Formats: sequence, C-alpha cells, structure tokens
Amino acid sequence: MYKVQRILISLLFVMLSISLSAGNFSADSLLLDAYKKEDMSVWKEYVDSLSLLHSFTPSLLTYEYGFCGYMVDRDKPHALPYVTRFKEHVEAQKKTLPAGHYEMYRSAVLVFELRLHESIHPVKSMSLAKEAVKLAPKDPIVLTYYGTCLFYAPKPFGSKEEALTWFEKADKYFRAPQWKFCWLKEANSMYIKQCKDKLQKDKK
Repeated sequence: MYKVQRILISLLFVMLSISLSAGNFSADSLLLDAYKKEDMSVWKEYVDSLSLLHSFTPSLLTYEYGFCGYMVDRDKPHALPYVTRFKEHVEAQKKTLPAGHYEMYRSAVLVFELRLHESIHPVKSMSLAKEAVKLAPKDPIVLTYYGTCLFYAPKPFGSKEEALTWFEKADKYFRAPQWKFCWLKEANSMYIKQCKDKLQKDKK
C-alpha cells in the first residue's frame, strides 16, 4: 500500500512540474505549505520525482538546492547522492540558468560537500557567492543566498549584521507578485528575524 502511495505522489508531482513550467503555481503553493509545516517528506517526493523528467528547469533546481541543504543538516548519511545529482543538474543547465544562479549553485555545492567532508573549498565558495551577487544584484534568490553565506560564515568572513543587510535587500525584491509562493521568500523572512533577535540580544 505504501509503495502505491509513493508512486501516486510521484506521478502527482510530475504532473505539477509540467504545469509549473507552463505558468501554473500549484506545485509552488503545495511545496511552500510543506516547507512552513516542516514536512520535508513532501519535498523528498517532489525531488525524487524529478528523475522521471528529462527537462530540468531553473525553478526545479531551486527545490533541489533547498532539499540538499535540509539533507546535509538532518540526514548526512543519505545526503551525498542528492548533492551529487544536484551538482550534475546544475552543470547540465549552465547555459540556461538566470544570471548569477550558476555561480550561486556552484557555491552551494561546495558548501554541501564541505559539510559532508567531500571537499574543502570555503574560500572559493564565498568567492562564487560574491560573483553571483555582482551578476544578479536585484535577484532576491541570489541576495538571500549570499546573506546565508555571511550568516553562517565565522568572523572575519561573515557576520549576522552584514547578513541582515543582504536579507533586507532581498526582502524588497521578494515583494513582487512573482515570488508569492517562493519558499526562499519565507526563509529570507526567517533569517531577518533571527539576525534582528541575535543583534538585539548582543546589545543587552
């Protein structure tokens, strides 16, 4: 019974993926709701269903990126295959990605590999993140990613205060209607709150 449910869910996400590429935000809405509920099993089904498709869009890569981050944080023993596949998809779409996204995702892969002890390139990862911002200074996804790099990087490479400035820049662009169901908009708001709470606490 469980296998049947998994197959049905996978087929549902394949259909949603096709709809998404045609401008239907059903998948985005469903995945955002799961993100808010911290139900990443839904994301797993979605990301796994991508293997059934032969066309990977920039939008789908955003979910792979988010799920890899979750796996590296919560399930390291099983994270590497997802990171490896994500890396392959990024390279396959190098020429079709929006400005700055290729550099951003390459940076993210290096961060994931570092945390999985597969490679050690923290300086290159930060350099790629900076390059991404230069290429896409008004893209909230890129701005949010750079903010997270500064958020987690130890001093003197990063800081919560500097990260906050980038999260707030991203927030302004995330207000556009096209980002209504973007999970990174939700994540960006969370980081803004965490930065403000931390900075306020440090002042006391």
